[in-house]
This record gives sequence, C-alpha cells and structure tokens, in this order.
Amino acid sequence: MNEVVRALVAEAERTNERRAVVVHGGREQCYESVRRALDAAEIHGTETTCLTEGDIGPAEHLRPARSAELLGRTRRAVVVDCHDECRPNALGRAAGAVDGGGLLFVLAPPLSAWPARRDDFDERLAVPPFSIGDVRGRFRSRLVETVRAHRGVAVYDADAGAWEDDGLTEPAPRRPERPPDIPEDAAFPRAAYEACLTADQVEAVRTLESLRDAGTAVVLEADRGRGKSAAAGLAAGALAADGRDVLVTAPSYRNAAEVFDRAAALLADLDVLADRPDGTHPVSATGGGRVRYAAPPEATETDADAVVVDEAAAVPVRLLREFATGETPVAFATTVHGYEGSGRGFDVRFRGWLADSDRSVTEYALSEPIRYAAGDPVEVWLFRALLLDAAPSVESLVADATPESTRYVALHPDALVADDHLLRAAFGLLVAAHYRTEPDDLARLLDAPNVTVRALTHDGRVVAVALLAWEGALSPSLREQIYEGEGVRGNMLPEVLTAQLRDLDAAAPRGLRVVRIAVHDAVRSRGLGTRLLDAIEGEFGQDGASAPGFDEHGPDALTARHAARDDPVDYLGVGFGATPELLRFWRRAGYRTVHLSTTRNDASGEHSALLVRPVTDAGESLLARNGAWFRRQVPALLSDALRDCEPGVVVGTLRATDGSFPLDLTEREWRAVAAAAYGDGYYGSAPRPFRSLVARGVADGVVEGERAELLVARALQARPWADLADAFGHVSERQCVRAFVDALDPLIEAYGGETAREEADRYR
Repeated sequence: MNEVVRALVAEAERTNERRAVVVHGGREQCYESVRRALDAAEIHGTETTCLTEGDIGPAEHLRPARSAELLGRTRRAVVVDCHDECRPNALGRAAGAVDGGGLLFVLAPPLSAWPARRDDFDERLAVPPFSIGDVRGRFRSRLVETVRAHRGVAVYDADAGAWEDDGLTEPAPRRPERPPDIPEDAAFPRAAYEACLTADQVEAVRTLESLRDAGTAVVLEADRGRGKSAAAGLAAGALAADGRDVLVTAPSYRNAAEVFDRAAALLADLDVLADRPDGTHPVSATGGGRVRYAAPPEATETDADAVVVDEAAAVPVRLLREFATGETPVAFATTVHGYEGSGRGFDVRFRGWLADSDRSVTEYALSEPIRYAAGDPVEVWLFRALLLDAAPSVESLVADATPESTRYVALHPDALVADDHLLRAAFGLLVAAHYRTEPDDLARLLDAPNVTVRALTHDGRVVAVALLAWEGALSPSLREQIYEGEGVRGNMLPEVLTAQLRDLDAAAPRGLRVVRIAVHDAVRSRGLGTRLLDAIEGEFGQDGASAPGFDEHGPDALTARHAARDDPVDYLGVGFGATPELLRFWRRAGYRTVHLSTTRNDASGEHSALLVRPVTDAGESLLARNGAWFRRQVPALLSDALRDCEPGVVVGTLRATDGSFPLDLTEREWRAVAAAAYGDGYYGSAPRPFRSLVARGVADGVVEGERAELLVARALQARPWADLADAFGHVSERQCVRAFVDALDPLIEAYGGETAREEADRYR
C-alpha cells in the first residue's frame, strides 16, 4: 500500500493537483488502512481533518454534520468516513478543503454492497409515512460508477489488502507558469499584487480597491480553490496598512481564516504588522488600522471603515442586505458551484436587490485555480458525481418553447440515473432557479420515497421542472405527536398547520407539496410554470385522469409514471419565501393562503407563506378552516409580529386568501370612516373600522398597487406617519395622510351603504 500512496502524493505534488483514495471494506480495516496511508504520505495530524463519528487517529476530528466548518479552509488531507452515513454535502466540502498536492480519502463499506445498504442519511430520507425500506440507493450506485470511471481516483480494498486502481494518471510535464504582471497604477501597495498567484487574483485585488470609497460594493465569485478569500485578505491588509478598520464576517472565524492569514502576511511584508494575538484576530497595523472578525448577526451592528463578507452564500440573505445598507463599503465573496447551496441564495435572492440599491456595484469572477492546477481530477470527479456544474439546456435549443409545444412528462429516478444528460438538465434547472439547491438534494431527488418529479419538455429538452413531495396521510398517533410538539420529517404543511395553528386533523389528508418549480430563463413569462402546475393538478386531480399531453412512458421505456398515481391526493401545497411577484404567481395558479410566518427565514430573509390548492372535499375542508383561521388572526398579527413585513407582501398574501374578511361596521363606524375620508374626521380616533375595511378591500382587490400598500402599512400595521411619508416618497406627513384618506375612497364606494353616503354628502 505504502508504495502506491507515495507515488500518488509525488504525482499530486508534481502537478499541483489532488488525488482521491477510496478505501472500502470493514470499518476497522478502513481505519487501519488510512492510518498507514497517511504515515506513508508523511501527512501529519495537524494537516489532516477527519469527518467521522469514530476516532481514526491523531488528527482534527469533526462530525459529518459539522462539515460546514471546512468552508474556506485548506488541508493537506481530509478523510470522509461514509460507514455511518454518506452525506453528499460533507463529501463536497471535504474535497473543497484539500490543497494541491494533497489527498482526499473516502472510507466506505464494500463498494459492491454499498448502494443496497441503508444508513443514517437514508433514515432522514425516510419521510413518514414511508419507512427506510422504501429508500433506494441510486445516488450511491451512481457515485460508485463515477469512482471507477474517473482518473485520479484510486480504489483500495481494505478487506483484501489490495489495490483495485492505483489512481495514477502519469500526466505530461507541465509548462512552468510565469508570474502575473503587476499593475503600475495600482492604489494598493505593490506587495499586495506581488503576493498574487494568478492574473485573475491580481484583477480581483484591483477590483477591491473600490473599498476605499463610501457607498461601494464589490462582488467576488468563483468556484472553490480560485483564491477569492486570499484576494479579500490582501485587500483587507492593504486597507489596514492605510489605517482603516476592516471588519470581516463569515459563518465562523475558521471559514475566514484565510482572509486573516493573507492580511497578516501582507502587513508583515510591508513591515507594519503590529500584533496578531494567538495567530487569530484582530490583525493590527502600526498605523492604527486593523482587520477583525465578528459573526454575521453581531457584524451587522458593528461600525467599521470597510466590511468583507466571506462565504457569502452561507450567510442569510436578510443579513446580507443589512451589510449593504448604508454607506460603508462592503465586499461579498461567494462560491459559484459551492457545497453550501450552490451560491444561488446570493444570485436568486440578493444580487438583484443589490443591483437595484443605491450602491455602486463592481463584480469580478475568478476562474483560474490557485490551490490546485486547472483540470484537477478530483474537481472533475466531484463536479460530475455531485452535479456541481449542472446547467439547464442551451438557450438556443429551447428558445421557441411555448405551453402548446411542450409535453408533460414524469421524470422517474431510474430514467434520470440512466440518462446523465437528462439528469444534468433537470437538476441544473433546479440549481439555476432556487437559492438553496445543494448536493444533498441530488440524493433526495434520486432516492427519497416521498419525492417525485414532473417536467415540461420541448423537443425532448427540459424547459420546466417541478420537484414534488408527498405529505400527510399520517396515522392518528403521528398526528397526535405533531400536535404535542414533536416534529415529523418532510411534512412541512401538516406540521405547521397542526403544531403552530392547532389544527389536529391537518395531517390526515394526503397532500402533494411543490418543493421547487423552475422554468428555463430563456422562456420565462410565457405561461410555462402555470401550464406545468395545471398539468400536475390534472394528473393528480380527483378523477385521477391523466393530464393532457402526459407521456405515459416518455421518450424511452425508463421515463415511467410515478407509482403513486392511484393514491388519492386531497390538496396541492407550496411554501416559499414570500415576495409580491411569487404571491401573484401562485394566486393566479389557484393556490390560497393558509399561513404567513411571523419570523423571517434565515436563508431567504423573507417571511414564509404557505398556500393550498384543494383537490378533494377533504382538501376543501382543510383550506376552509385554516383559511378562516388565517383571516381571523392576521389583522392582529400585522400590528404585532408582522409589523415589519413588507406591505407589498401583505397585499399579495391577503389577495391570495380564499373567502372574504368580515366587514361588520356599525352605522357609527361608517360615519367615522366617511368623515375621515371626506371631512373633518380623524383616523386615529377609531382605527378598528379602518382595519376591517382595508383588510376586506385589499383582499378583494378593490385597491391595488401603492395605494393598497399605504393602506396596509397604516391601517393594518400601524406604522408611524413619518416613516410612511419617507417610505412612500411624500414631502410631508400631511401629504401622506391625504394620500391615505384618498385611498379610502374606492373602499367606501364599494362597501359603504346609505349611512356612509349620507355622511360623505355633508362634505361634498
């Protein structure tokens, strides 16, 4: 074994690439084999991290559930133990932390039996009422196939003590790389650019020079190993050398350690490093500048001359927006094909918001690898195995798609595994459209028994896809368990309605939740999303009839209909971070509001909305009682826990309700409303009737747009006039009040009776 390991290390160091070693067999045999391999490679415990529940040997040990702590770090060797569970996210993060010349060890049960074994990760895929016996091993089958097919991946049978593949690639000698050119007109010290290893990194540091100016924002994006954190550290060091106070934030200090290492090294090169206690932070310069760390929530409340947000894709969008509020220059470093959510939270939920802000935004994407050479075989293997670079179909091939030209198909997991192009197109569409699609989701799509996939294809190419999850139909004991506060995996709608809203029977009907829906960018706004949802409702509707255009067998024999066709579906549901646009889309698709969360989602930074589209009488009953509960409770919530919710979101949520808000004004209250709208009456003397009137009118669509938002913000959320005048662009509070009472006019016309008209006539 030792000779092959030493040859792998020598080849990896000579090419500045990484090598992977898959060691399979019994747990103890694998542990002993990897200990011998690390000794042969002369890789010490201080340079090694083991992701395992057991103790492999002298090294840093992290449980696989804590693999996110590897983000932004560099190690000579990382060992991933997959005997207890195979977590795709952990595998990706482990590979991302291995430096050029280093080794990634994957420990697994015997490869021939591994796909059929069930583990702790499979246990999480077994969503009630399904059991672990319903989980399949397609992801691991595919993983084993890629292990055996890719260069640079060695395979060692620990039980037999024999190599099945030595992983050696015998690459041709590489041409020596010349150092990048140093810009002559740079604002940062020359030493900052001399520390750069690629022209890409030089340009990234140049881009970060704008952090010297207030009101600026810089976006650095790259795949792992491209040196974006190092570039951010060089810029932070240059700013500190100039006497600036630089605040660095990331999910943890470990994730940002590279930033501090680069900053300290630059300050030392400039001979201005004053202090770096215990090799951590803050890093201080002799001129008073410093680079310091704060966790994201604390960092949003900390003053500094500049802010660097590293591993931005792993920071909640709500906090990202707070960092970009104000004039302090800020840099966001994010991963494109990452192991923490593919960087899409940044793209889908934040980047557009940042572009529309008052910030001067500069972007730069790094593509040249730094930690390892271009074409690194471990990166090539992991990108294929985890579909990190999955992308939708080429735009030109689907540009002519219309609802009429598409075919509605079921994408059975067997078909996806058998057709890598189909799998990449479907999963790539989910990645491109959603803010948190990660490698774990690939395993969920292929193996989870509660998940099924439907799509629209145009000339055989996927143009829209929906990831669906079965929910509900739970036993009385499980329903009681949820009601008493014990969570049940994978049943989001039943759990919220039962545990939070106290509907004891909410988990009895069978639901099908739209977990994700994505339409190709080239054909958005053509009705394809609505066409897909209508087809899903047609397929799973009460009569069980097949949806128009449904392909029973698909383009080949493997694209088969999901086995659950004959199971009754009582409702279709969805939950998402609420925005006015999304609420409008789902309302038009026939979905109705049953809940709006009082807290913001950490990832999206938005309040989550739950909507239901009933299919059977049981689904109608579920919507009726929970919709009525929502309408009864939401006026009070809007002046309390939902007071900070965006008025546009409130308008969209109310418009999506099923049924009317009660409007029980007395004659005296109608006189008060009409007097405020047309005469000398005062809104603040009797706010209750205004709340009822606004809730009803907004829900019915009598007022829309900015007028509806102003009515909501004041009558339902009780926001101060001064805040409203500023938010809605009025020159004074008086003008804002006038706009508010003017917006009442159509409501009084629509609902006011004779009493209201008589009161209005007094002032006309």
